[in-house]
Amino acid sequence: MTAPRTEQQAKSNANLILIAAVATTLFMFFYLHLLVLDQMTQLSNGMAMPDSLVGGYSMAYLEDLRGVMDSDALGQLSYVHKTAGTIFPLIFGFTWLLIIGLNARGRARRWVLWAAPILFVIVDLWENVVIDQALGSAELAASDAALASALTVARWVLLGLSLLASVVAVFGKRSPVPGPLGSSLNNS
Repeated sequence: MTAPRTEQQAKSNANLILIAAVATTLFMFFYLHLLVLDQMTQLSNGMAMPDSLVGGYSMAYLEDLRGVMDSDALGQLSYVHKTAGTIFPLIFGFTWLLIIGLNARGRARRWVLWAAPILFVIVDLWENVVIDQALGSAELAASDAALASALTVARWVLLGLSLLASVVAVFGKRSPVPGPLGSSLNNS
């Protein structure tokens, strides 16, 4: 028979999982953004991939990019979006939901803080599809270019807001729970 787990042991186990998840997320961020997308510039005459342009891009930029990338290069970018471009946002979302869930008190506060990482995952995955469609279409439409650019900017903004949400969850003021059970609830 084993001894029952203490609250401290449970918290230590959660922290170990959290550390592993954060390390994996950081690895995937650097792999996707600093290695893979940077290497893609070799297939585009030095032009940056749309995903990495924090401030967005114009229709002319996408037209120029389409002009220098052949079908193999476009296929490679699509493959990146389907692999590392999918894995990173999903791992990031899971990790940030975990960080916020373990640290934020109160259901309403937790859901408000969860909004940014959840929206980040949705927007990032949508952005991948829209970029692939815009670059691979027979003719680039202004609406496709504008949507792709808007999603790219929104993605980076939501990434920043997600980071801020985790800081608020971890370091934010923890208000005491009122009532006779408040002291026992605040210790958990």
